[in-house]
Amino acid sequence: MTENGDALDADLRVPSCERCPALVESRSRIVDGVGRADADLLFVGEGPGATEDERGEPFVGRSGDVLDDALRDAGLARSDVRITNCVRCRPPDNRDPTTEELANCRGHLESEIDRLDPELIVTLGKVPSEHLLDRSVAITSESGDVVDARIGGAARRVLLSVHPAATLYDRSQRDGFFETIASASELSGAGGVTDGDGQSRLGDY
Repeated sequence: MTENGDALDADLRVPSCERCPALVESRSRIVDGVGRADADLLFVGEGPGATEDERGEPFVGRSGDVLDDALRDAGLARSDVRITNCVRCRPPDNRDPTTEELANCRGHLESEIDRLDPELIVTLGKVPSEHLLDRSVAITSESGDVVDARIGGAARRVLLSVHPAATLYDRSQRDGFFETIASASELSGAGGVTDGDGQSRLGDY
C-alpha cells in the first residue's frame, strides 16, 4: 500500500501506473481526483466511465450532471469539494473493478484521503461503500447513513449514498439523493449550514 500511495505527486495525481494490465489496455488516461486539495468534503465514486476517460475528470457524464445539480441545490459548487474514484482507470466495457484492481489502487485513494483530511467522505454507490467500509452494503436502504470507519489507519466519518446514476434509472431515488447531498454539505461544514446554536444537525440524519 505504501509504495502505491507514495506515487501521488504534489497535486494528488498519479503520474504513471501500470499495475492493472486490463485497465492499462482499456484506458486512454489516468483519471485523477479533481477539486480543492484542502476540501472538507470528499466524494468517492467507483471508477471512470467512457466520458470520464475521454475528458480526464470524474463524474462529468450524465451522472455528473445530477451530482452538479445536487451540489448546487445544497449551496455548493464542484470547485468547493473534491471528487475522486476507487480506481483511476476505466475498466473495459464499464464493468465493475475487480477486487485486485481495487486493491492495486487503494494506496492512491488512502494517500489522497490522508493528505486531504476531509471532514466527511461521501461514497457514491455500492462499490465504493463496500470498498471503504470493508463489508456488504445494501446501498438503497443504507443511503443517508453516517458511519465511522478506519481508512488508512485513521478514523473517518463516511456518509453512504446511492450513485447519482441511480436517479436516472429510477426517478424515485432523486429526492433521497438530493437530500443526502444536502446532508453532506451540512455535516462537513462545506456549505456553512448550521442550526440556531451554530451546530451542524448531525442527529437529523
